[in-house]
Formats: sequence, structure tokens, C-alpha cells
Amino acid sequence: MRILALLATLLPLAAQAQEVAQTNLRYDEDWSVVRDATREGWRQAKYIPLTKDGSAYLTLGGEARVRFEGFDDNLWGDPPAPDDGYLWLRVLPHADLHAGPARVFVQGIAGYARGVGAGKGPADETGIDLLQGFADVRVPLSGADSLTLRGGRELVALGSERLVGIRYGPNIPQAFDGARAIADIGPVRVDAFHLRPVAIGTGDFDDRTSKTRRLDGLYATVTPVDGIGIDAYWLGYTNERARFGGRTGHEARDTFGLRFFGKRGDLGWNWEAMLQRGHFHGDPIRAWSLATETAWSFPGAPLKPRLRLRANIASGDRDPGDSKLGTFNALFPKGKYFGELSPIGPRNIVNVHPSVDFDLGKGVTVELVAARFWRESRGDGIYDIPGSLIRAAGGSGARHIGDQIEISAGWQASALLSFAVSLSAFRPGSYIRDTGPACTIHMVGAEAMLKL
Repeated sequence: MRILALLATLLPLAAQAQEVAQTNLRYDEDWSVVRDATREGWRQAKYIPLTKDGSAYLTLGGEARVRFEGFDDNLWGDPPAPDDGYLWLRVLPHADLHAGPARVFVQGIAGYARGVGAGKGPADETGIDLLQGFADVRVPLSGADSLTLRGGRELVALGSERLVGIRYGPNIPQAFDGARAIADIGPVRVDAFHLRPVAIGTGDFDDRTSKTRRLDGLYATVTPVDGIGIDAYWLGYTNERARFGGRTGHEARDTFGLRFFGKRGDLGWNWEAMLQRGHFHGDPIRAWSLATETAWSFPGAPLKPRLRLRANIASGDRDPGDSKLGTFNALFPKGKYFGELSPIGPRNIVNVHPSVDFDLGKGVTVELVAARFWRESRGDGIYDIPGSLIRAAGGSGARHIGDQIEISAGWQASALLSFAVSLSAFRPGSYIRDTGPACTIHMVGAEAMLKL
């Protein structure tokens, strides 16, 4: 109720316009651009000068979101709560202090879940806690080049968030503790990091640095021409308590990836290839994935339709009895990976995912989505987004997991206030029917968000 009351208090402020595009990574917003503008109402908090010359300033902001999700036959009717309906509530206030080349960014979270029948998990509730808190310093190099050194707790999004994302769609984002060095040299950006994920507790101020998992990496992006980019990266992941095929052990996995993305005219694309090598419980890891998204827009047509085709494949384990592990590990992917309803994650899957969205004007958009899923390997089961096995292979030789349809609508009521609703269904395929309950999943989602 406290979060609902705060949201109601902030609603009148939503009419204020903003000059800066807001992002899910609030620390990327640069509000120094309004230093010479006339600021009224809430906009006064976006740039608060602390020195006469404006070299030191403070930015204040926040987000309040209320989201409802209701399910019939979740996980195709599997227990513990196939019929479920719950409310997610969260508030994310933040403060961004700049003093010349140095800055401190702090973002708190109050995140609660009401009515989760299957039991609250780390993506549902955290109570009151520190979501982000870091300091960094920007060291100028030659010309406009720079090196940023950062340490503390932060949200991290790499590329299109297929492997490292902020888990923004669910209630509690995934933060990391550690250090980063980010170099911007002409058209090249290099990000080096040593991080540990934050283990979420459901009580107040009980989120802790994970002692069992670690993520190191180098992520380079080059934009040779305007509108086209190439990412190349290495991610080193270790988990002392990994679990695959009923076994628990030490996992050390290296991911090598290449991503090609861009936009030319009405055509856009985002294609990525990933190769994984390493060891689990002494056995070699041989896994891989390909992910593509290609879009074509028609801005001159009525309702400005945009067609998209996403196609993904992620390897599974061929034979649980041999000495190799072939299951792809998506590490820390974005939430809502395949849509508002995402019962399975990007492991041991082949997926074709066409969609079309329309702009109805006055901030209203509608998207229609269809998707079909198969198992990549008959010797492996299917997994949820965090990576837990939800259906074992079960002796089934079928590949078809099922088909999903979804319609969603969004309304950007103002620069700060938005609403969204969705209806989804996932009809089981022959593999689901062979291995357990096989009801069609139905889901409805609705949310209101204020982002200041």
C-alpha cells in the first residue's frame, strides 16, 4: 500500500516534459544538458547545481511500477501453482552526484510481491535494499577519448542482453558487485570487468555478493560507420554449485561471441553467434548458440507497421551419459526473454518468432506475436530463463515443445507515465504431452509505470 500511495502522489508530476530520453540504466542519462534551460516543477530536481560554475551538480529521479500477472495452467498444469495471480510492486529512487570528472550514483529499491502462489523467488521480492551504489572517475585521454574507472554495485547490460542483462521485466533487477574499466577511443568502446552477481534476499537490507558465482569479461564495440556496429567479446563465468543433468559441481565456462547489428533505411538487424568452452564437474563443455532478429519498417504506410522475424537456436546436451556437456548457458539474460509469457529460456531450443507492431498514434502501440519452439537435442530437457530444468528429456523423442501467441498494447500517456497490457497463450506440443501435464497456458499482464 505504501508503494501505491507513493505512485498516486507522483502522478500529477507526469505532465512535466523531459529533454533527456530516459533509459532503464538511469546512470546513462546526462541531465547536464538542461543546465541553462528554464526548469519548473519536478524538472528542477533533474539538475541541481552545487557550485557557481555548475561543475558539480546533483540529479534526482525515480520510478514507481505496479504490475499484475495472472495465469491459468502455468507450466502446462505442473504444480505447485498452475493457476496463479499476483501483484508486483516496486519503487526505484536514485541520486546521481557529479563533481568534475568524478561521480557517485546511488539507486535504492523497495520491491514486494503479493499473492505469488508458487512461492516468492529472487525476481519477485527483495524488500528495501540497495540496488545500485558505485563511484567512478572519467580520465580524459587525447581529444574526446576517455577512460572510465568504476567500482561498486551496478546494473550491467551488454549488447542486446542475451547473456548479461538487467532483468528489468520481472520485479527485481539483477545487479552485480565489482569493478569495470570502460575505454571510449574514437569509434571503439572496450569494457573490461570483474563482477559477482548480487544474491537477492527477500528481507530488508539482506542482498549480498554471491560467493559461488563470478563473471569476468572483455566486451568491445566498434561502429565503423554511422548506424552499423560490431561487438566482439569474451565472458568468463564460474559457478561453484552449478547443476546439470541431476549433478552438482564446479562449472568454468568461457563464452566467445560476435554480434553484428545496425539499421539502413527501413531495414534493421541484430545477429549474434556464441561459442562456449570449459568444464563442468571435470567434463568438457561444448555448447553454442545463434540468435537473429531482422526487422523491416514501413513508416509511410497507415499505422506504420514494422515486421520482425527472430530466429534462435541454443544447443542442448546430446547424451547425459557421455563425458561432454552440450547444454548452452545463457548466464544472466534479460527477463521476459521470448515475450511477456516466457515459460522456457534460451537453452536447448530452436525458435522461430515472427511479429508485427503498429503505431496507432497518441502514444498507443500494438504488437502481435507468434512463436514456435522445438528442442535442439532430443537427449536434453527444457529450462526456464534462470536455467533450472523444468522438464527432463523423459525418454521422449519428440522435438516440438509448443506454440505461443501474444497480443500486447502500450500507451505512453506522457513523457513520464506509461501503461501496458498483454494477453498470451502457449499451446503444448508433442514433447510436453509426452512428459507430463499438457494444458494450454493462458496469461494476462497489466502494468502502470511512472518514471521521473
